[in-house]
Amino acid sequence: MSIELRPVSVENWYDCTRLTVKQEQTGVFPAPVVYWIAESKFVHDYELCVICSEALPVGFLVYCKTPDADGNHWIPALMIDEKHQGNGFAKKAMRELIDHMRELGCQRLMIGHRPDNRIAGNLYESLGFLRVSEEIIEGEVIRLLKLN
Repeated sequence: MSIELRPVSVENWYDCTRLTVKQEQTGVFPAPVVYWIAESKFVHDYELCVICSEALPVGFLVYCKTPDADGNHWIPALMIDEKHQGNGFAKKAMRELIDHMRELGCQRLMIGHRPDNRIAGNLYESLGFLRVSEEIIEGEVIRLLKLN
């Protein structure tokens, strides 16, 4: 199945709020989608996307088009709805985002995940994200993908 990253809009924001992770995943993805939508009203660097498959919302993604002081573009959130996990949507969405960021001239993509979220760690490693350090920073493993 193909996927498409669509901007969160007035037409689809409510559908995004209905996306949830499995109950046992709330420890590794503790903030619900509605939190990211609210925070984006105050953190203007956030770009919010709904991950769609055949026009159906299957996940949610937050990234920053503006680099930080070190030239890093961050991906603060990626989640796939509990009903759609295990279908490869996260990997496809990340590939779409990586291609998009390359087109924008991004050279360094950063992402974090909880240390006990091995599924996320394996996904990011499979896409070429390398662990920045062995140290856990603010409760997360930080990974970097160089796009040059």
